[in-house]
Amino acid sequence: MRRALTLALCLPLWWSLLHLVFRPTSRVDLVSRLTFGQQRAWTDESARGALRRSNPEWDLMHRLFTVLALANQALADPGARAAHLGLVDGIVEDTLELEARHGHPHFLLPYAQGEPFRASADQRSLFVDGELALMLAARQAVEPSARWVAPLQARVAVLERAFASAPAGFPESYPDEGWTFCNTVALAALRVADHVQGTDHRALFDTWLARARRTLVDSSTGLLVSSFHADAAPRDGPEGSTLWLAAHMLVLIDPTFARQQYDGAKRLLGRHALGFGWATEWPQSWRGQADVDSGPTIPLVDAHAGSSGLAVLGAAAFEDEAFEEELLTSLHFAAFPSDDDGARRYLAGNVLADAVVLYALSQGPLWTAVRRGARS
Repeated sequence: MRRALTLALCLPLWWSLLHLVFRPTSRVDLVSRLTFGQQRAWTDESARGALRRSNPEWDLMHRLFTVLALANQALADPGARAAHLGLVDGIVEDTLELEARHGHPHFLLPYAQGEPFRASADQRSLFVDGELALMLAARQAVEPSARWVAPLQARVAVLERAFASAPAGFPESYPDEGWTFCNTVALAALRVADHVQGTDHRALFDTWLARARRTLVDSSTGLLVSSFHADAAPRDGPEGSTLWLAAHMLVLIDPTFARQQYDGAKRLLGRHALGFGWATEWPQSWRGQADVDSGPTIPLVDAHAGSSGLAVLGAAAFEDEAFEEELLTSLHFAAFPSDDDGARRYLAGNVLADAVVLYALSQGPLWTAVRRGARS
């Protein structure tokens, strides 16, 4: 009886201190280990093959987040620039070759070929064009290369046509299916391209923002919906796995609106207790279905892997250090970190999830350079 009473008294104290065991210590060391892990992942055909079998979209997203992370690190550390850009160039070249050989369907789920696009005059996916454009623009923002001038210009022209031809102003990623995630990535790509090329897409940005506030903002939460039809009618409500990323991308387009979206997402989706942090996928006013992107729901705490992982990016982008630390503490508690000869992997996820965390911890220099108009 005495032992049971002692255990009952000590258990709350143990739980209140547990987070200290998993709190991250060195951000620099973690970034170094994750970077080494991504360098290994790029040559690991089995890991990349497993990613494609789960979702071909993840293959392209993994490339994007890796390129963005390395671009930021190259800007932050000129001494390592050549090595980082060497891998970036290899990733971009391989991605463009795959697109040229197989077309957009290579990076899309099979239903992309079920019917024609309704809002795309070129019958192209904004998901593919936007992510490739951002990869190219980020690479050029670090150190311009004649090799990528024409590919970036061509991709910018494709994005311009996509926004101009969409009847409601929001290009599709799949037939009759647009995503806020993809639209904001494409907008950020155009903004970084403006920085690189000296062009100006402010009129396009202003038009998109005005339409989005009018048609894509959920009235009950003030948050952007995650997906919509070609006529801008919502398909799904607000989702964390879209909102954290969209807020980060919109920092380049409208920092005030971006901050409002982050604050709203944190208020309605962010959770924390006893030093741990996590995020749910949907607000209480909108409960969607779990899918391959949101990940499974962890019962009792209503945590979602997709939303929680991208929340690290949101917290880092908006300098929410307390929430970022809580999220990373949960990551090190629940995602089973593993270091193989200095290469960090989280065994509960995949190489895309690792790349998202790496980008979250690396982000900053690229967005700062673009917003300040600084050229390297």
